[in-house]
Amino acid sequence: MSAGAGQLRRRLGVGDAVVIGLGAMLGAGIFVALAPAAGAAGSGLLVALGVAAVVAYCNATSSARLAARYPASGGTYVYGRERLGEFWGYLAGWGFVVGKTASCAAMALTVGSYVWPGQAHAVAVAAVVALTAVNCAGIQKSAWLTRTIVVLVLAVLAAVVVACFGAGVVAADRLEWRADTGWYGVAQAAGLLFFAFAGYARIATLGEEVRDPARTIPRAVPLALGITLVVYAAVAVAVLGVLGAEQLAGTQAPLAEAARAAGVEWLAPVVRVGAAVAALGSLLALILGVSRTTLAMARDRHLPHALAAVHPRYQVPQRAELAVGAVVAVLAATLDVRGAIGFSSFGVLAYYAVANAAALTLTRDEGRPPRAVPLLGLAGCLLLAATLPAASVGWGAGVLALGAAVYGVRRARR
Repeated sequence: MSAGAGQLRRRLGVGDAVVIGLGAMLGAGIFVALAPAAGAAGSGLLVALGVAAVVAYCNATSSARLAARYPASGGTYVYGRERLGEFWGYLAGWGFVVGKTASCAAMALTVGSYVWPGQAHAVAVAAVVALTAVNCAGIQKSAWLTRTIVVLVLAVLAAVVVACFGAGVVAADRLEWRADTGWYGVAQAAGLLFFAFAGYARIATLGEEVRDPARTIPRAVPLALGITLVVYAAVAVAVLGVLGAEQLAGTQAPLAEAARAAGVEWLAPVVRVGAAVAALGSLLALILGVSRTTLAMARDRHLPHALAAVHPRYQVPQRAELAVGAVVAVLAATLDVRGAIGFSSFGVLAYYAVANAAALTLTRDEGRPPRAVPLLGLAGCLLLAATLPAASVGWGAGVLALGAAVYGVRRARR
């Protein structure tokens, strides 16, 4: 491999950026996070989805304004460094790389569990290797593959919604708020569902590869988020209305189970294929985002500087992508899917807390959003992170503390 240090080439337009964001979000949310969120919120699942969407909107708005001003690879790592100081940028980058690496493993294992349940870990590792190879071949090839995946996934999700409503088995009483629904459970479910919305960060972390970023990123981020919210809401209403919160929480494949309950047995295997394809799309976009933040941190020597190289032919951070792929492959061979979701959510919520704090420092001339937006986003991130399952909070806080300690030791040595 021949590589040299340099800048990435701007090749992506609004459509490409939106598709990459959709690819990251659709695979993560519908097929992975709905069941554990229903277990936490019960009949308050739809309220939790709304809370997660509001926090995600605030984070997306703050991120888009910052990305337009700082159109470089790295996302909030760059914004925190430029607006709040080196430590906060580093902590955001650390939380993102660690949390999203866990997300990559969860998506890879989702692929494995749908494609070949008996050999889920082996299939997961194979998927990571294949998609890392695609990413190393250039960003345009990644965008083309993601576009194909998004079209297939949207078709499958539309089929599930039509089947559920067309069969007449969606019961309105299963959607109602019940007395046993607590606000703490709703907040916890919102934190888990936030895992499903966080894919719009891929657009910001690809800021160095977007054409006319000051115009493209503020348009692409809310558009991708809005489309995803509409899709999530339609599917959540259909599945919850068919299965109810208790049955939804207990199933490993909620959309396939909803198709069976609606009497459309032939759709269940189609849903399984759609879930595997969606998780592949999410994994593809996740590896893209993590490798770009790794590139930015390596440029500043917070990670090995060799990872900052950009391949002269393919114009991608190939070493960073290979390193991320290797770590994810190891995790995919050993981790559990559900355990990774809460841990990932904690790291990403910490990441967006820094993004909102950075957005608060923008002036009006610099494109600051209405002050209430980053304030609500910051408060929402902290609240949702605090109400995640105790194990997720413990591991997430421990990893952030470890990152801060590493930073302190390196700074003292300098």
